[in-house]
Amino acid sequence: MTETKALIGQRIFDGTDWHENAAVVFEGGKITAILPVEQLAREIEKIEGGEIIAPGFIDLQVNGGGGVLLNEEPTVEGLITICAAHAKFGTTSLLPTLITDTFEITSRTVTAGIEAKRLGVPGFLGLHLEGPHLSIARKGAHDPALIRPMDDRDLEMILSCGEALDALMVTIAPESVSPEQVNTLARAGITVSLGHTEASYDTARLYATAGARTVTHLFNAMSPLGHREPGMVGAALDTRNLHAGLIADGLHVHPAAMAAALRAKNGPGRIFLVTDAMSPIGTDMTSFTLNGREILRQDGRLTLADGTLAGADIDMASSVRLVHETLGLPLEEALRMASTYPAEAVQIAETKGSIRPGLDADFVVLDASLHTQNTWIGGVEVYRP
Repeated sequence: MTETKALIGQRIFDGTDWHENAAVVFEGGKITAILPVEQLAREIEKIEGGEIIAPGFIDLQVNGGGGVLLNEEPTVEGLITICAAHAKFGTTSLLPTLITDTFEITSRTVTAGIEAKRLGVPGFLGLHLEGPHLSIARKGAHDPALIRPMDDRDLEMILSCGEALDALMVTIAPESVSPEQVNTLARAGITVSLGHTEASYDTARLYATAGARTVTHLFNAMSPLGHREPGMVGAALDTRNLHAGLIADGLHVHPAAMAAALRAKNGPGRIFLVTDAMSPIGTDMTSFTLNGREILRQDGRLTLADGTLAGADIDMASSVRLVHETLGLPLEEALRMASTYPAEAVQIAETKGSIRPGLDADFVVLDASLHTQNTWIGGVEVYRP
């Protein structure tokens, strides 16, 4: 018989409403109720949470953490380290992300991901394969020598991975993948994301019709919004069913551009936060390597030698603070951008992304300044400083 527990908070945000002086009740890794503290049964184990309890953060693009970059350590141990590093910042579910690499490294990553799922690694939701089927013209920090079109072997591997994992996202560019391939992936339940592309507005809309569901790091490495050619950015904002990830570090996208995009995007597809974090998160590292190239860390910026941004030096709690404090978004919306909206983007909102009965007991507890006090995954406390 599993034990019933209650996590008590001064305020609980369930994804829609606030509950004052209440507790989240959970048992067997699932939420059973939100109750006023005075209504808690005597036999329930009561745990003091903190000032704010919110749905655990969900990060759909995270390349590394804790000193590990997935490309450099495509192993179960690497996945465990990355997940644990981000739990310190309130992330309870994430898609460790492989940047463009060889077929062999991609295969090793898929094998490690399947094993991580079997082992029940805390925080591991699935994988995000960001490339190699991108546009060289919009390569960003990806190695152009490794970018290539999707062939039958690639498609077969991705489909096999999608069958084995709870969630799989693949970032593709129309320059390297056909609408028919996108449709095949989408029908298999794989989240196809458009990114690293020079695609026109019309082409992007065509690929959304074919089954693409999300857009990878809105504004970055894509055709911009112009008044005669709206480009990939215009399609992302104008296509109601497309969701879009956003790196909110204040470096990748100007705050004014973020604010304009948030006003323009009305849903049902929403803009959600991603960190695009690299290996230094949670460490004091000053440099690391990607595909044999050195990346420097300085003043919150990660760059190649030529100054090209190479991922982000930010965690999800910091991203929430930025959109709340710098953009002036209501706290409720900032929290949804880190939980509810990414859950909707990869179609897991029936299990994660909110605090309501029947969903996974994944929580982040924050102080008044929105710094992490403790993190819970499946009803188990995985972090408390």
